[in-house]
Amino acid sequence: MLHAMPRNFGWIGLGAMGYPMAAQLRRKLPASSQLFIFDIDDSVLNRFTQEMSGEWSVSVLRSAKEISEQSDFIITIVPEGSHVREVYLNPENANPHAYPDLPSSTIDPSTSLVIGEAVSSSAPLSTTPRFYDAPVSGGTAGASKASLTFMVGTPSTDPNFPLLKEVFSLMGTSIYALGGPSLGLAAKLSNNYLSGMIALATAEAMNLGMRLGLDPKVLSDCIATSSGASWVNATMNPVPGVCPDAVTSRGYDGGFKVGTEFRNSDLVVTKIVIGTTYEERYYTRNGSGTTS
Repeated sequence: MLHAMPRNFGWIGLGAMGYPMAAQLRRKLPASSQLFIFDIDDSVLNRFTQEMSGEWSVSVLRSAKEISEQSDFIITIVPEGSHVREVYLNPENANPHAYPDLPSSTIDPSTSLVIGEAVSSSAPLSTTPRFYDAPVSGGTAGASKASLTFMVGTPSTDPNFPLLKEVFSLMGTSIYALGGPSLGLAAKLSNNYLSGMIALATAEAMNLGMRLGLDPKVLSDCIATSSGASWVNATMNPVPGVCPDAVTSRGYDGGFKVGTEFRNSDLVVTKIVIGTTYEERYYTRNGSGTTS
């Protein structure tokens, strides 16, 4: 059980979400803390260290195993379950003895449970490491502004939860204990299903209004105070120019890929009411149906 803020943090994965999250963490940790980072893309490692140079301590390591050997607290945010497995279960890469390990990736709950069991059984009981699923929501804008929601797979009575909440509060504003292992992922997948459907409906509603002669910004503002109000309309409206900070207004640079949403739809049971339409629409938009 951890009570105090760890000194050595490890971070694996500096993609569209991981990069701004890691930057927020490093800037807000005590100056005496150390952040060890690893990503398969050397260019992003170089960019991160240059951005942090001169003020914050950051060390680049060359494998997930090196991260685990140097860190007391590890956060991973990589694209898929296979990548999380590679980090924690491949004996050439993994040495899961840090306290705790927290994947913020959106993966299938069964993979998370398998990895959690492997991590927990990897050390003597007196020093048992803990593995928590802790997916996030809020998009790249939320990651950059440290306004993310963290969905943590643990009960609120977990003695480690106050520390988890303290760390996650450096990157987000809403931290929820969802009840137990893999339930953070259950909440994230449920949320993604809902937000994906709302995104489709918002796009169709905006298209309808524009075809009928409405200015898209005026329509969006009207919807924002009406019964159709949603986070998607207010922060990620699909019409370029309506939300200045949305990827749609920045040439679709960064943001949430259609392929990722299709993969998420494949992780949940979609045999419910409008689930088939949801899955078919993202499959069609993704071209061949791959998740690239």
